[in-house]
Amino acid sequence: MVVSERKQQYFEKLVQLLKKYEKVLIVGVDNVGSNQMQQIRQSLRGKGIVLMGKNTMVRKAIKANAEAMPNTLKLLPFIKGNMGFVFCDNNADIAEVRSIITKNKVAAPARVGAISPVTVVVPAGNTGLEPTKTSFFQALNIPTKITKGSVEILSDVTLLKVGDKVGNSEAALLQMLGYKPFAYGLEILSVYESGSVYGPSVLDLTPEDFLDTFKAAISRITSIGLEISYPMLVTVPHVLMNGFKNLSAISVATEYTFTQTAELKDRIAHPEKYASSAPAAAAPAAAAAPAAAAPAKKEAPKEEEEDADIGFGLFD
Repeated sequence: MVVSERKQQYFEKLVQLLKKYEKVLIVGVDNVGSNQMQQIRQSLRGKGIVLMGKNTMVRKAIKANAEAMPNTLKLLPFIKGNMGFVFCDNNADIAEVRSIITKNKVAAPARVGAISPVTVVVPAGNTGLEPTKTSFFQALNIPTKITKGSVEILSDVTLLKVGDKVGNSEAALLQMLGYKPFAYGLEILSVYESGSVYGPSVLDLTPEDFLDTFKAAISRITSIGLEISYPMLVTVPHVLMNGFKNLSAISVATEYTFTQTAELKDRIAHPEKYASSAPAAAAPAAAAAPAAAAPAKKEAPKEEEEDADIGFGLFD
């Protein structure tokens, strides 16, 4: 097949997919092999379509159809490096598609020159390596000792941090220890949905998060509106409440009375009317006190008589 024909077919396929699917994941494909890519395609069957291609071809296809699909121009800044697209089925949950992608990772050794995506810690303990290998540990300032004819690491050592470049010594040591500290797969860089582009972290938000954000925004808008006396729908309840409080204060301080303050003013002017029920409630309790104390007074003389009888008996 002629190269130009293959390019034309690719253009048509990309444009067709952009027209059909509203949700697209922009993914990075660094260190992803062909076998792993095939496994990812199979796991996404029925939920998404993976499309790779040269960045120049992708840009040309998007620009050529900009008039029919102007929103796709927002994808241009993200078409760089080793990247591709995952077109999500319109009925599929985009978070579920992301979950499938992130689970398809393959463990890999640390190769020289690679940038570490994770922190790599070599744990303390016997390595099983011969004493002749101590030079590797010395080059990396890892404390060791020889135990039963093999090298033992005395304490946990952070060999690589996120963003560190893997050197010859680190790669050789990890290979000797049999460690595969890295895991590679498609990395979700951005999300294109219905003409908008946003970061993958948005997919972690729950409806409760959106509701809390909305409440906080409404609260800030209300505070600003009240501060600058700008009438808005959200400030109406507060304005009405503050107005009622002011009218009530004026009514209490003056002879003007309206329905809502009539009882309040009457309570202030005639407190005895509303306090009359308190003594009546206390009266039964007061009457019950002497009745409870009466039995105690009757028992006291009896104890004295008994003591007196005992006293006379001793002197007879």
